[in-house]
Amino acid sequence: MNIEFTRHRRLRNSDSMRSILRETHLRAEDFIYPIFAVEGENKKNEVPSMPGVFHLSLDLLNAEIEEIVSLGIKSIILFGVPEEKDDVGTQAYHDNGIVQRATRQVKEAFPELVVVADTCLCQYTDHGHCGIVENGKILNDPTLDLLARTAVSQAKAGADIIAPSNMMDGFVAAIRYGLDEAGFEHIPIMSYAVKYASAFYGPFRDAAHSTPQFGDRKTYQMDPANRDEALREAQSDIEEGADFLIVKPALAYLDIIRDVKNNFNAPVVAYNVSGEYSMIKAAAQNGWVDEKAMVMEMLIGMKRAGVDLVITYFAKDVARWLKEDQQ
Repeated sequence: MNIEFTRHRRLRNSDSMRSILRETHLRAEDFIYPIFAVEGENKKNEVPSMPGVFHLSLDLLNAEIEEIVSLGIKSIILFGVPEEKDDVGTQAYHDNGIVQRATRQVKEAFPELVVVADTCLCQYTDHGHCGIVENGKILNDPTLDLLARTAVSQAKAGADIIAPSNMMDGFVAAIRYGLDEAGFEHIPIMSYAVKYASAFYGPFRDAAHSTPQFGDRKTYQMDPANRDEALREAQSDIEEGADFLIVKPALAYLDIIRDVKNNFNAPVVAYNVSGEYSMIKAAAQNGWVDEKAMVMEMLIGMKRAGVDLVITYFAKDVARWLKEDQQ
């Protein structure tokens, strides 16, 4: 047969050949592991919709962090689940709030671990929305002051990075101003710059006890059908002082991740959200999928799309698998 063609398979003909030519890699350092800190003592309660994810009281937190550090994970993101809530989310910006106490504790015991503080009000408000509510409407501008106060209190507690997740207009500018005025101009902002009003958040709202008590979040989170809007949102946040750009969710928005990476010279973070996690965990528990293979492929896809870091509940699992593969 006298034909000409290219033999691409030459570069795939052994494990070693494939390994040395692999373009995209996962490392434990790529992951930010979410922690849900709760009030009380001796509490390690599994979130029903998120197998392997727990509510942890502070007396059990250090043991969890020791495991995380031993796996080579360099960063966590702290979410707080307070016992008391009110209409303005007071516990979010209280200097003795659950995230503030958890941050102080972690930084004292593990000073080299990067602690990211989620900066929002929804876990702390009795109505479950990310801002001040008046006559059924979520007010943008009055909310900004509370977000700035929350960020400053978290920075005072020792947070290395502030991660505002509320999607209020001007939230990065307000937080940047508040941090700078309080002497925290060195603290970076990891903005949830591109956050969609997604159906993939259900298990997180179970974990954070943050389901809205009325309506939805579509007036401040983005329409999943929109692509150009993502670039407008990211551009605003960069201009207001964001140092990192988060795209959330990740799996259904890989095109958006690539757009953001191509258009902005800032680290891009994917949030591999609760629904993405729980779907795979449920399928794996039923024996329908190979969990390790599917998770690794999914995260490689996110890295290939352009992310620098991934917030993921799979961080500990993947770090273990990577260690096992190296042995």
